[in-house]
Amino acid sequence: MLLRPWGKRLRLVPRTALFLFLEVILVSLCLLSFRIFISALPYSIRVLLEAAVRNCDGFLMKKEDVMNILDWKTKQSSVEVPFFPARVLLQDFTGIPAMVDFAAMREAVKILGGDPRRVHPARPTDLTVDHSLQIDFMLKNQEVEFGRNRERLQFFKWSSRVFKNVAVIPPGTGMAHQVNLEYLSRMVFEEDNLLFPDSVVGTDSHITMVNGLGILGWGVGGIETEAVMLGLPVSLTLPEVVGCELSGSSNPFVTSIDVVLGITKHLRQVGVAGKFVEFFGSGVSQLSIVDRTTIANMCPEYGAILSFFPVDNVTLKHLEHTGFDKAKLKSVETYLKAVKLFRHDQDNSGEPTYSQVIRIHLNSIVPSVSGPKRPQDRVAVTDMKRDFQACLNEKVGFKGFQIAAEKQKDYVCIRYEGSEYTLSHGSVVLAAVTSCTNNCNPSVMLAAGLLAKKAVDAGLHVKPYIRTSLSPGSGMVTHYLSSSGVLPYLSKLGFEIVGYGCSTCVGNTAPLPEAVLNAVKQGDLVTCGVLSGNKNFEGRLCDCVRANYLASPPLVVAYAIAGTVNIDFQTEPLGTDPTGRSIYLQDIWPSREEVHQMEEERVVLSMFKVLKEKMEMGNKRWNSLEAPDSVLFPWDLKSTYIRCPSFFDKLTKEPVALRPIENAHVLLYLGDSVTTDHISPAGSIARSSAAAKYLTNRGLTPREFNSYGARRGNDAVMTRGTFANIKLFNKFLGKPAPKTIHFPSGQTLDVFEAAELYQKDGVPLIILAGKKYGSGNSRDWAAKGPYLLGVKAVLAESYEKIHKDHLIGIGIVPLQFLPGENAESLGLSGRETFSLTFPEELSPGLTLSIKTSTGKVFSVIAAFENDVEVTLYRHGGLLNFVARKFS
Repeated sequence: MLLRPWGKRLRLVPRTALFLFLEVILVSLCLLSFRIFISALPYSIRVLLEAAVRNCDGFLMKKEDVMNILDWKTKQSSVEVPFFPARVLLQDFTGIPAMVDFAAMREAVKILGGDPRRVHPARPTDLTVDHSLQIDFMLKNQEVEFGRNRERLQFFKWSSRVFKNVAVIPPGTGMAHQVNLEYLSRMVFEEDNLLFPDSVVGTDSHITMVNGLGILGWGVGGIETEAVMLGLPVSLTLPEVVGCELSGSSNPFVTSIDVVLGITKHLRQVGVAGKFVEFFGSGVSQLSIVDRTTIANMCPEYGAILSFFPVDNVTLKHLEHTGFDKAKLKSVETYLKAVKLFRHDQDNSGEPTYSQVIRIHLNSIVPSVSGPKRPQDRVAVTDMKRDFQACLNEKVGFKGFQIAAEKQKDYVCIRYEGSEYTLSHGSVVLAAVTSCTNNCNPSVMLAAGLLAKKAVDAGLHVKPYIRTSLSPGSGMVTHYLSSSGVLPYLSKLGFEIVGYGCSTCVGNTAPLPEAVLNAVKQGDLVTCGVLSGNKNFEGRLCDCVRANYLASPPLVVAYAIAGTVNIDFQTEPLGTDPTGRSIYLQDIWPSREEVHQMEEERVVLSMFKVLKEKMEMGNKRWNSLEAPDSVLFPWDLKSTYIRCPSFFDKLTKEPVALRPIENAHVLLYLGDSVTTDHISPAGSIARSSAAAKYLTNRGLTPREFNSYGARRGNDAVMTRGTFANIKLFNKFLGKPAPKTIHFPSGQTLDVFEAAELYQKDGVPLIILAGKKYGSGNSRDWAAKGPYLLGVKAVLAESYEKIHKDHLIGIGIVPLQFLPGENAESLGLSGRETFSLTFPEELSPGLTLSIKTSTGKVFSVIAAFENDVEVTLYRHGGLLNFVARKFS
């Protein structure tokens, strides 16, 4: 408990009655002063402080770490502090490589003479297995899912049997960053008669959603998560905490998604990258927990580490509605109030001190979408038609397509299912309510269902060539859409539930009709996808869909009905009813009162009752699935899903001295904002790719390829999939393509094939890049893949912090150009070779010298932030460091 250590040290020594009285007064004053001091700290920093005090052992957590957190006001942004999360959350796409690494580590520890049974998670670890959904015409239930992913599921079941503290959430239940978070969250832990706050890190960028419940958590990727699972802390720079004051209430036509996008844009403009955001003010109480979790879920899009909503009365009421044990809930409330982790709704006079305070009036937020290529480019719905026209005129870029004026009204007629249709610029060809952001919020999903009902009742429909889908993150969505009576209306408009998990938003989309594909190519049309996800990078949904917009679920349905984004909802109708009367969006938009009444009366309690049953009982397929229970995993050499990775092949008991990087070739010469999607795609495996060739040689047909995400347990596939994104722009080629030049031979090859030739000749590799290298989702294979390709260093202008941490964690040195310099300003072509020598005493922020084969010498910064990162790099990465601890 927060005050316990200080309370133990302040002992009362009885002497005279007067002396005892004075001593009691002194102790009381000290505790009162301490409580006042704590009250000035942001709530999120109080959680860090509690964990630091509880885990202070003088080694992993030192006294000075505790004092630095106590002195947060002056030490913020200037020191690194360890943090011990209470638990870990994995999803199968990124969780399977973590568990495969654990299994491989057991092998390595045994080879080094250690006991492999010592290798298991030290902290409670929940693993969900509903992230691998791929849409096709057959997938209407779990039969295909079990057949397609049987090897992976068997490995997960083995993991749950062999590793202590691992709980697997059965398939068909849903992804843990959705409504399941209320079930998995403990709120307050009790271990060894000690209470402490719930906190979590995990292998998913959406972990931040849990901050809407007042639980500190964020995504850190597989490598750091494995360290936490093994009892080590995660390191972070003591963050600045931006206080975001919300006031007022939003208008009836604004959904929580509009609030999310409004806050996202505002926070991006302010600049909160690498900071905590903490919400306060009267407007916070106007937001439901599902609204808060949706807002918190989007924090990776505005760059914050997390967005925190302290526990308050709204939180407690929500937990009560979800069936949270009443006695436990009372204990949670008592504890959090005692240690000042409870925010009182009506008491704004005692708000903490923040690094910076920004103010947002909720009534200033208007309905909006984001696009056409980036989530931060917000567009008011009232401006959508004008903005799309501007995008057609703008030169090719984040907001432009550069369509000649005389071609902007071009159209192509198609025939589909016996009827004639017309496609033009702005035509919607994909409309998807996807799993990762919005359908965790019953209010927006019910709003979409009610809008669908009113649309069907009015005689409106969606054109059949539009690829519509509904892929919830949880079976609970099906439950409440069905119980509320709106599911049949969504189905009538084409939004049928196709399964549970990531689908369209990670590229797992069924092919568009051939007639549509031909029309898009024939007319060079800028067609559109509209989805209720939180990622819309170009090429992510479908190669031929150039404009993608993020929207709330009801707006996804509305744009699908309209058939175009090139529409002004205020003045143009969605369509006509059977009598020929024009139907406008405002005619079928459900009121907030309608949605709220349906949510309260039909959804919350029954939803979580069913969820609890599914979580605890599992399902017949999962329960009957056979899996081994051996100490070491029996690797199947024929498996194309699960393979023992080569990270530990050269592991020694002691780390070897750092070797220089000599005469390294540049594998890729990249520009700014290269994302982890560019580095390690998560979507389908292209038939012409190196990964496809590997799978074909193993006897698989294209139909059996599955996706990169599903095959993250096979390093051979993932290495071949590294830099396989068709939108990757390599300056060596001058156009987007997953290829590069092998300079010794002059050949243009797939990136993997070029790297393979370099490795055969013993040539080390580096990557040249611009600003924000590794932005986007945290993805450990974006570091593991380059490492297995033979990349020894990345030289960039700047990095996304999580990805930089991953590079260090796998053993790649992140080098940074000096301020104001880059490859172009230094006259580097990327065709020269590079040599770098490390000093014996490698330290954070050290300047190193690089010499090229042309004779040029220039300085770079070794982007290590602390001694821990230096130590990990000296060990060859985090995995080697941890394996040595067990040997």
